[in-house]
Amino acid sequence: MIDKLEMLLALAREQHFGRAAESCGVTQPTLSAGLKQLEEGFGVLLVQRQSRFIGFTPEGLRVLDWARRIVGDYRAMRDEIRALKRGLAGHLRIAAVPTALPIVSTLTTPLHVAHPEVLFTILSRNSIEILTLLDNLEVDAGLSYVDNEPLGRARAIPLYHERYRLLVAADRPLGDRASVGWAEVASVPLCLLTPDMQNRRIIDRRLRDAGVEPAPTLQSNSMVVLFSHVRTGQWASVMPALLAETMGLQAPIRAIPIEDPILPPTIGLIYPQREPLTPLTAALVTEARRVGPGWMQTL
Repeated sequence: MIDKLEMLLALAREQHFGRAAESCGVTQPTLSAGLKQLEEGFGVLLVQRQSRFIGFTPEGLRVLDWARRIVGDYRAMRDEIRALKRGLAGHLRIAAVPTALPIVSTLTTPLHVAHPEVLFTILSRNSIEILTLLDNLEVDAGLSYVDNEPLGRARAIPLYHERYRLLVAADRPLGDRASVGWAEVASVPLCLLTPDMQNRRIIDRRLRDAGVEPAPTLQSNSMVVLFSHVRTGQWASVMPALLAETMGLQAPIRAIPIEDPILPPTIGLIYPQREPLTPLTAALVTEARRVGPGWMQTL
């Protein structure tokens, strides 16, 4: 049964019969036969199909919800028994919004030191993609905004507030200021993240609240691209203070605090709403709870 539910999850993830079969390591006829057996067992049609995948029936969507829960619990049980035999080991997969990438190592490094057999994969994704990856059991946890948009079925541990800085060359307009307001930020040529990123949506709201319309001269989904343009001295950008510090600013680029009357958004660890958690996810949650209170006070 578990292998067939895994096939259903793969189809939900890939939205394509051939790719789903490949991700499961089986042929497409084998996948189709497994899904057909599920449908015969439940006595309902689960998948809408013609010559290609169309979608799930209402019954299929309900079975998909149960499949995520059952497969997640099965994996947690399997990993816990494995941890009892050989200690904490395995593969921990974390997806993070681009602005939170600098702090991932603060969580993963202590785990690596304590449990050197744990392998890590870190993905950069937007906040909506992170929730989808969690739902589809493709990642074990995420680092994202916890108080700005709905988290769905995920739990959250607040880690730090995302406070913003204007990155601009010292010899450019606003470059000599001790602080700036959001309305002033819009007066310089900005490079910002693309609108699919929640950080960009937050910045856009701040600018509109200040009475100006966001009009960046350059957009990218990569913080490295933004930072490289800022370093030329011809562009400015708005970045979290923590990210600016991690990137290692050098003269003449300055990170100028932006005056903000609104409480800054909170970045946190998000993880599945499931008990018990897998041993690896539980270890990550424990680490987040250990460092979170200190970060909230200092960042």
